[in-house]
Amino acid sequence: MALTLHVDRIGSQTRQGQIFDQIRRQILSGQLLPGTPVPATRELSEQLGVSRNTVVLAYERLIAEDYLQTRPGVGTFVNACLPEDSLMLRTAARGAATPAERLAPRHPVLFRGRAQAVVNPNRHQLAIDFWVGRPDPRSFPTKAWRRHLLHNLTVAGSNLTEYRNPAGIYGLRKAIADHLGPARGIHADPAQIIIVSGSQEALNVATRLLVREGTPVVTECPCYQGAFFVFESYGARIEPVPVDDCGIDVAQLPDARASLAYVTPSHQYPMGATLSLERRVRLLEWAWQMGAYVIEDDYDSDFRHHGSPLTALKGMDEHGSVIYVGTFSKSIGAGLRLGYMVVPHELVEPARTVKALLNNGQPWLDQAVLADFVASGSYARHLRRIRRTYLARRDCLIEALRRHFGDVSLAGVEGGMHLVWRLPAGFPAARELQALAHAAGIGVYALDSAAAHDFGREGYGRHTLMLGYSSLTEQQITEGIAQLAAALPAGLTRTASTRRARAVAPRYRPGMQTG
Repeated sequence: MALTLHVDRIGSQTRQGQIFDQIRRQILSGQLLPGTPVPATRELSEQLGVSRNTVVLAYERLIAEDYLQTRPGVGTFVNACLPEDSLMLRTAARGAATPAERLAPRHPVLFRGRAQAVVNPNRHQLAIDFWVGRPDPRSFPTKAWRRHLLHNLTVAGSNLTEYRNPAGIYGLRKAIADHLGPARGIHADPAQIIIVSGSQEALNVATRLLVREGTPVVTECPCYQGAFFVFESYGARIEPVPVDDCGIDVAQLPDARASLAYVTPSHQYPMGATLSLERRVRLLEWAWQMGAYVIEDDYDSDFRHHGSPLTALKGMDEHGSVIYVGTFSKSIGAGLRLGYMVVPHELVEPARTVKALLNNGQPWLDQAVLADFVASGSYARHLRRIRRTYLARRDCLIEALRRHFGDVSLAGVEGGMHLVWRLPAGFPAARELQALAHAAGIGVYALDSAAAHDFGREGYGRHTLMLGYSSLTEQQITEGIAQLAAALPAGLTRTASTRRARAVAPRYRPGMQTG
């Protein structure tokens, strides 16, 4: 290996002394770690343009003072035990002040914030886990992805060595724009699209543009924990508005001016409602009157199990009020870290600048592969396949719940990757039920354990359980609910004879009463 040394030929210090001092400083600073080999004397003398004898004498001094050690027939290495180590031990033994005690107080950390729960910390302790928002790992389109990956590696050229547009490569932005037209009723110019590393970065970009200490921000109640924590970290004054079976209650939107409103209209997170058409219109009217922007988080709208989804808010927006956030984390995989935002024209340049300051754009290769995957039709085929899979798993979960618990009250069954079970009277509270299930190796979740924030309002979280089904097989779902039933106190599930009678319950159909 080469060392970064410099020999001053006109200075007063000898060349041997300069080599000694510079190598010693690099060892003590940690630049050269214990056990690191140093160049042979001939190699270093040629590098520095000095005589070999000069280097030999410098090395001999370093060896004599225990900074280097030789291994015959192998080479010369940084010593594992340095003389300064012994000196520090002796000093500490005499009771001298430690380096930490000698430092001036550190500047306080100014950031205030909390991290949302996107990874289940107990997942390795569970046999069957109904964690929310996880795509089925077996459904990842490996063959198509590999084909597009190898092609783009072959034609990469300078794309892997140069900076690109921080907003994202044009091919991906164009593919997304073409997809959003028929899929969500959004007519977007590729220039309005910013590629981000998932919806969480999109929320940070939008919040950095529009929120500072004390800025009023409207959210659903309950809402997605990750959004609430972002607004909180910027010092927003958060104004929660309740949700019901038709989504956010627009009649309770504040009359005062607000900067921002955050909603999940396609499949409200966590409660699962779809925002009605009437309320969508009234929300857009409110935003226009208040001068507010609306963040539309369309996190799992690709999975509409029955009928056509309502047009996205962004598709209905005539005044440039909506910032649309989409992600491939749910439809392909969170490990890709790819999502996008569609911003009003006046926010394009500010959003692009924020993205440039954050990380100057997503990796080119990942974007290029995804662009080909979407543009080639592979993405549409992938969605059609996993929609059928997730629908079958949702039906299986509903049947299992009804078989063991009767006429369960469920919400959010029309789409998405999870449903909500409103626990009946007499059942343990959601947190207690979660603990009972976990003790039996089954993961089911109260709102605040599943990346939701309910603002401490007991009516939402105390008797509400969230069940994700997209990553589990039908056999796992059936076994998991059976084991959940067995873990509950006696009397809370159907009798054995009733369970047998309902074992062939009809599959869930649109419009079927679920409680």
